[in-house]
Amino acid sequence: MKIFDLPISTEINKAIPKNSFDTYVSYKQRKQFSELIDRIKWANKLSKQTINLNGSDIHEIQIFEITLKCKTYADEVLDAIDKAIPYPIIFISSYEDEYFVRLAFKHPNPANENISVLDWTYKSAWLNGADQPFVLNLKYSLDRVVNDFAIQLSGKKFTKRVSSTQLVETEQKICAIEKAIFQLKKAIKKEVQFNKKVEMNTELHELNAKLKRITDKFTY
Repeated sequence: MKIFDLPISTEINKAIPKNSFDTYVSYKQRKQFSELIDRIKWANKLSKQTINLNGSDIHEIQIFEITLKCKTYADEVLDAIDKAIPYPIIFISSYEDEYFVRLAFKHPNPANENISVLDWTYKSAWLNGADQPFVLNLKYSLDRVVNDFAIQLSGKKFTKRVSSTQLVETEQKICAIEKAIFQLKKAIKKEVQFNKKVEMNTELHELNAKLKRITDKFTY
């Protein structure tokens, strides 16, 4: 399913056999490739050679079209593909007339250069095929292309431009605080001692204030 209007120079249109990733996956994941994925197509490549854009950290962006056998995010399968390929991948995964888009930030695994470590993953909700709310802004640099697209997927609008590193760090901080708030609320419900409840509610207030300070930097 094509959702981007990209130059012909970027087109690859090459089928990728599912067993290409066998050396990177567990037996469980291999079964998921078979049960969940119908086809994998390397659709486009964005690079200096194809769109005359380079980047400081990013030198290629791949676009993969995944045809699914059922309506699923297939997280473990897409994680496995992402880890096996060192370049940023924009996945367009479709089932019948619906699709979702995904992009992950990652870095090389210092213990195994053949496997990437995923830092943060963005994905859209399921969308109707006629809906195409995302664009690839092929301007400035490949780093900016990825960063801009990730911000679109995040649903956030920052008051100033942020780098990919800042974006990931912000998401990780928000996630950690939200997890701490969730756990603390559960603990407060179970706590029977009044004094401890007061202490825990004070901590909860501080966490909520900390979360607000971070999220005030952008709007949804």
